[in-house]
Amino acid sequence: METFIYPLHQSIGAPSVPVVEVGTEVRRGEMLAAAPEGKLGCPIHASVTGRVAAVTADAITVEAEDVPVSMTDVPFEKLAPAAPLDMVRASGLVGLGGAGFPAAVKYAKPLGPSGTVIMNAAECEPILSHNIDALEQHPEAALRGLAIAMDLAGTPHGVIAIKGIHTKAIAALEHVLSGGLPGMAGKDIQLHKLKNIYPVGEERAIVREVLGTLLDVTDLPSAVGAIVSNIETLTRMHEAVDLGKPLMDKDLTVAGKLEKHMGETLIYHDVPIGRMVSAMLDIAGGTMAEDSYGELLMGGPFTGHRTTSGAPIVKTTGGIIVTECFPKAPPQIGLLVCACSAAEARMREVAASLGSTVVGIEYCKQALPVKAARKCKNPGICPGQVAKILALKKAGAEAVLIGNCTDCTNTVMTCAPALGLPVYHVTDQALRSVNQKLIRKIHTPSQLR
Repeated sequence: METFIYPLHQSIGAPSVPVVEVGTEVRRGEMLAAAPEGKLGCPIHASVTGRVAAVTADAITVEAEDVPVSMTDVPFEKLAPAAPLDMVRASGLVGLGGAGFPAAVKYAKPLGPSGTVIMNAAECEPILSHNIDALEQHPEAALRGLAIAMDLAGTPHGVIAIKGIHTKAIAALEHVLSGGLPGMAGKDIQLHKLKNIYPVGEERAIVREVLGTLLDVTDLPSAVGAIVSNIETLTRMHEAVDLGKPLMDKDLTVAGKLEKHMGETLIYHDVPIGRMVSAMLDIAGGTMAEDSYGELLMGGPFTGHRTTSGAPIVKTTGGIIVTECFPKAPPQIGLLVCACSAAEARMREVAASLGSTVVGIEYCKQALPVKAARKCKNPGICPGQVAKILALKKAGAEAVLIGNCTDCTNTVMTCAPALGLPVYHVTDQALRSVNQKLIRKIHTPSQLR
């Protein structure tokens, strides 16, 4: 018997409302919780066939037997036929590359014929690679989703924004586009190649690179007639509209200090949402003893958060990384917080794991406050951080912990070592766990291609 947990709050908006009781027998695809009446939110569907074991104010628990690793070929209860936007709404689809904004709300207001729908195929976070793998294996699914999104947006214009390094995925996309797909007639879909830098996949960076317009930090892409959706969001949109499939499966990257796959990066498609992190790690080869790895990271190295083996996979989960152990850093450390990466609370968590006391905090000069968070004025293009590093040195820092983007980190490395300050990056332990180059100074232009 395997336990699946479905938190009622898995996306931006209000929690979903349970529609099942303890003891209810549910089938894969059946609704467990409805969207909150009159509020922003989404329904949640069972990813497995089983029995409801618990219903609380926070989550629904389902117990099931003989659940495979991948649910690709497992039958499900289909959504009732309806108009495409209503199918997207009923499916519970949210943005699967970020915070999880309900997709039906994003596409509810058409852009019109001059608008542009952009497929975000940057796969921006290091290590995570399931989206590009999906494009390499089945590009037609994401392209069909893009065509549906363009219809919903009322525009014939589409762009696929993808890093130029992903040559295999680009070739697969070009092959399908040259042959055509159902629903592609009259559509203009272009490929736009991006540099290999972080955070080129950030929504405003994508708009800047594709459309040549830098949005204000408070603007959405719709301000310039654009909608941005990532690869998996569009693939699941195709599944909802064409197949009547609710959002109940998730593509994942599992990587790092895995007992049977040490240092490897593993890709899994159509993992059932609700599966426990512990179960997923067992499938991926298991972990070493707790004192032999640093932390369990859910998401990517830059923006992921610390999790536990007892947490479930949710709609927005993109990766599970078992990181390398933390080294011992100097006793006093300064934090340079970047809007494109870990927030202050996450950086304090990392500093504590390094065994350091935080003696100073500085924010990247481009990290502008927006409500309760911060956004970068111009993501990925940094004007320099010398003044911030000097301030941390003056505050008593013996080292600096940063989470900065590629360009920002480059500027830190021009000054911090010269001041005798060792540099630690929030991504270090994740990257070490898969033997990837640490994010430090860029020496040659070829690293950006």
